[in-house]
Amino acid sequence: MNKQQRATLLNHQSRAYTEGIVDYINEQWVFFDEETDEAYSMEDYVNHDIEIYRGNRWRKGVLGENGLVALGKTNVYLMEKEQIRIRKQLLYSFERLLDEINDDSFFQFVTTLNSLDFSVYDSIYCYNQLTFLRDLSAQSGVNFLIFDNGTQICSVQHHFCYSKNEQNRFEFTINTGKRIVIEKLNSHP
Repeated sequence: MNKQQRATLLNHQSRAYTEGIVDYINEQWVFFDEETDEAYSMEDYVNHDIEIYRGNRWRKGVLGENGLVALGKTNVYLMEKEQIRIRKQLLYSFERLLDEINDDSFFQFVTTLNSLDFSVYDSIYCYNQLTFLRDLSAQSGVNFLIFDNGTQICSVQHHFCYSKNEQNRFEFTINTGKRIVIEKLNSHP
């Protein structure tokens, strides 16, 4: 699995976007989150990936200043009451953790999380112990992650031991009591 395959798996996650409409109020663009009815200034999302619903389909782009959206080689402006979705950002510590684990463990972790009806974008907390051990040749510890999909909570403990071999053990526990444990051992050549 290479970086492109990892990105593809992440791009196909559910709940990866916050959806809502935009409106032009007091000479500024405002985003209204459809789920919470909260209002946010679009200035907070400049240079973020967004999608606009136009022509009966979602069109991907990057938000610029003053409601300008770069859709590939074409630039368009937001329209009032237009439906958009903004790609959610992963927690920094969680994004680093995903980058640090090997490809097999990454795939097993994400697909198991998905099988439990959770998305990586449901992450609400991540303690990444690996961040503090980068300079050590032998690394071991536990990372703690919490996910909320709106109906259930999932706690994940990631036990790792990286020395001659790489050992990753993920313990998933849902608030219903359901538990799944996966373990991956990789030998270094």
